[in-house]
Amino acid sequence: MAVRIGADIGGTFTDLVLVDDGGDRFGFGKVLTTPDAPDRAVEAGVAELLHDENLDGSAVSHVVHGTTLFTNALIERKGARTALITTAGFRDAIEIGREHRADMYDLGMARPVPLAPRHLRFEVSERVLADGSILQSLDDAEVIELIAKLRAAGVQAVAVCLLHSYRNPVHERRIGTLLQDHAPELACSLSCDVVPELREYDRSSTTLANVYVQHLAERYLGRLRQRLDARSVTGPLYVMQSNGGVCTVDTAARLPIRLIESGPAAGALAAAHYGRLIGCSDLLSFDMGGTTAKLCVIEGGAPLIAPAFEVDRQDRFKKGSGLPVKVPVIDMIEIGAGGGSLARIDGLGRLTVGPESAGATPGPVCYGRGGTEPSVTDADLVLGCLDPRFFLGGRMHLDREAAAAAIAERIGRPLGLDAVAAAWGIHQLVNENMASAARIHAVERGREVGRFALFAFGGAGPVHAYRVAKILRCPRVVYPLGAGVMSAVGFLTAPLALDFVRSRPDHLEALDWDTANTLIAAMEDEGRAVLRRTVPDAQIGFRRFADLRYRRQGFELRTSVPAGRLGADAAGPIRAAFERQYAAVYGHTLPDLGIDVVNWRVIAEGPVPNLKLPTPTTSATGASDSAEPATKGHRALYLPEVGGFAEVPVIDRYSLTPGTRFSGPAVVEERESTVVLGPAARVTVDEGLNLLADLDHG
Repeated sequence: MAVRIGADIGGTFTDLVLVDDGGDRFGFGKVLTTPDAPDRAVEAGVAELLHDENLDGSAVSHVVHGTTLFTNALIERKGARTALITTAGFRDAIEIGREHRADMYDLGMARPVPLAPRHLRFEVSERVLADGSILQSLDDAEVIELIAKLRAAGVQAVAVCLLHSYRNPVHERRIGTLLQDHAPELACSLSCDVVPELREYDRSSTTLANVYVQHLAERYLGRLRQRLDARSVTGPLYVMQSNGGVCTVDTAARLPIRLIESGPAAGALAAAHYGRLIGCSDLLSFDMGGTTAKLCVIEGGAPLIAPAFEVDRQDRFKKGSGLPVKVPVIDMIEIGAGGGSLARIDGLGRLTVGPESAGATPGPVCYGRGGTEPSVTDADLVLGCLDPRFFLGGRMHLDREAAAAAIAERIGRPLGLDAVAAAWGIHQLVNENMASAARIHAVERGREVGRFALFAFGGAGPVHAYRVAKILRCPRVVYPLGAGVMSAVGFLTAPLALDFVRSRPDHLEALDWDTANTLIAAMEDEGRAVLRRTVPDAQIGFRRFADLRYRRQGFELRTSVPAGRLGADAAGPIRAAFERQYAAVYGHTLPDLGIDVVNWRVIAEGPVPNLKLPTPTTSATGASDSAEPATKGHRALYLPEVGGFAEVPVIDRYSLTPGTRFSGPAVVEERESTVVLGPAARVTVDEGLNLLADLDHG
């Protein structure tokens, strides 16, 4: 029997899921992350999962993996000693950035420091013009002399970003060749390979970020491959990209910047997949893990895609306060609000939660691993949301008394509250933070958050989703089976996919359609050449887009482009598609303005994997329209509606059957997560054992 494994490394736990093509096996695993060597946790989790399923490694057809390792390396500045080579006169463009400031009135505004310090930014005498013609040729001798300086400075990685190389990369490619010939030990990224599109600041920042973590990616993925081989898991290893597609290890090692949001992207894909299965194409994906909470709008059965991302934001809610990364990503908002997020009293005597996290080491106080600062998990335990004897299905016991003591001492005493009141303050504050982030995310995209059902997953998501949905007035919350490892499930729903882009600014009304067709065909040929190594030609598909903007505006919207050869008759449909998109985001259009095409884009992708989820049969489970047969006891749960604790039923998730109906308040337990329902929830169990909780907002 062939099975597939998805493995997601989070800040606190590493989640794994195993499925087969027939839907007969659907196994979950969760182990503590090993921050010093994250691949070790993946190996341990795979070994444990195979043991639980009584399988040998040779049964695994392939593994799909995602990690935040490279994001963390950028934020924590733990990458290579990196230099930048650029055109003479543009050495400081990466530090000047854009004219726009994240906060134009903040005189003390902090900005992210470039990955290449000024003394490691070097200029070469060359010049390519905006139309691709060469004004000044590159001097090989000057570059060879510069390479000697790089080696003398102890540089480990080099980003090459020359002016207008997206239009003519000949000089960048020559520098790449000279670097390979004279300093092959240096990692090298060329902007014409990483992000061949206009805007020097974004292109330079992205190329720097890519090469900054390139050696790290090569070493990490190599170690992971060796660990899987040692467990006889010799099938291909694929890596999730930020755009929702997967790629080979070779591509990931060469372009690690494409993996910057790989784990969170998988969660959004899982939400979209489940939404299609239950006939709910519009969802708000809510993924709350141990370190962060991620929220993403799913519309029409697919997550929204953004053309760029920012890392190392100095202010998490201010666009422009981080390092720009010009790669397509699933559009989401991420905040430091997870089960491990630490609660503190700030200098003004106010309660704050996050973004600092206890992580896996030492973890929350209740883990008993040396943590002393109270966390959201500690608060949830004190409030009765978690069973101290059934955490991770009983494999890990939690210390409620230690959690209560830490909350009483660190939070309650300064605020004049007992441990329970302080714990409720922590719990509700983190809910408000996540609800605020969801509103911001939806409003910035022209959406009304209250019309979306909430899809709750992650280890902590089902604990908090009911209260978050009440704040947002969402009509329904969907709790999938295996919510605690749902991002790992998302890995197994993603096709092999590659993004390509070419900048060629022009007016839509007077476009050179032959040039546009040539650019699109070249990108499709490039994608086909890569994918055909693993995907039959007949199964390779393409999606086309153009980045458009009204004339004299500064930024673009990605717009779908019709298939087939394009001509003047395509201008009308393309304009109409752009204006629909513009109206959705800004609420109006500007019909008297012309439209500019800035970039052409192609997504080359293989077939979407068939992920068949297990569906229990009535004869196997014994159908019931009541949760009573699945109730395994009662426990005290803090309910603000009654002003204290109340005894509520504790339901075994695995004993529920399709068609079961029950109402809150209640707690539903499974190994990797716990669903906490308040009194306004009316729950139905569907055919896939998802809990569909309809909320009465009164």
